[in-house]
Amino acid sequence: MSTATKARPTDEELVRLAQRGRWLVLSTVSRKKAGHIGGPLSAMDMLVTLYFDILRRDPSRPDDPDRDRFILSKGHNAIALYTVMALRGYLPVEELDTFDQGDSRLQGHPDLLRLPGLDASTGSLGQGLAVGAGMALEARRRGRDFTTFVMLGDGEHQEGMVWESVACASRYRLDNLVAIIDRNGLQQYGWEHDGGADSRFDRLDPWAGVDLCAVYRGFGWNVVEVDGHDIPALRGVFSAAKERRGSNGRPTVVMATTNKGRGVSFTEGQYKWHNGVATDEQLAQAHVDLGMDRVEAR
Repeated sequence: MSTATKARPTDEELVRLAQRGRWLVLSTVSRKKAGHIGGPLSAMDMLVTLYFDILRRDPSRPDDPDRDRFILSKGHNAIALYTVMALRGYLPVEELDTFDQGDSRLQGHPDLLRLPGLDASTGSLGQGLAVGAGMALEARRRGRDFTTFVMLGDGEHQEGMVWESVACASRYRLDNLVAIIDRNGLQQYGWEHDGGADSRFDRLDPWAGVDLCAVYRGFGWNVVEVDGHDIPALRGVFSAAKERRGSNGRPTVVMATTNKGRGVSFTEGQYKWHNGVATDEQLAQAHVDLGMDRVEAR
């Protein structure tokens, strides 16, 4: 059943789905001993809100030409997208156990040739917004009314192609394009500094001291700031972004402030958990942190 016709989930239901999604990400990566943690956990509330409430998509019709498009430009966070798609019904949850295996549909980065429901293959950072802008331009020229959403990382904005795409989207007045910035303020590697041998790079906010909102406004975008973990606020922001389609010729960027590794005591705010494999003891702690006893009991 499509998002357009089914009853909207409550905020509480979305919160529980996000917690379960975080648990599935952490436990899957632990079992397969490969994958990323920090970014998937910071993006989970947004992905759940999109796939369960905002995007006009039907898992039984993954190639519907009128579906809203979603592109995960930061493709190394693929396990988060696969998890939400599994919860939404695109694939069995049990299939997550094949993640990153040679013959799996669930590769380490999204591959649209393998998994129905993916709208773009991503992995080389900086390219997703260009793909999304092309989809949005094609939709407008063909008179299609779908909206294209693209999720990027804040560190990903260090790629020059992002800014070419930002300029292009504004130039072609793509108000059917929504960029979502998962601004978790941490990256795996950063600029060199003189912090000593134990802090080889400064991994803090890659855009510290830069007003990214002002930069996007300068390019002619509509800018909205939001707490990326506040599900009621996310629902309002994403819905409003869709409603702006065809209204003013300005693409929208949602600047979402998030916490890397959100929800788990030993990963939250820790750059070392950009990726990593949890031990059995850490998994037990995460199970408690995420309230999985309560979630699984429902």
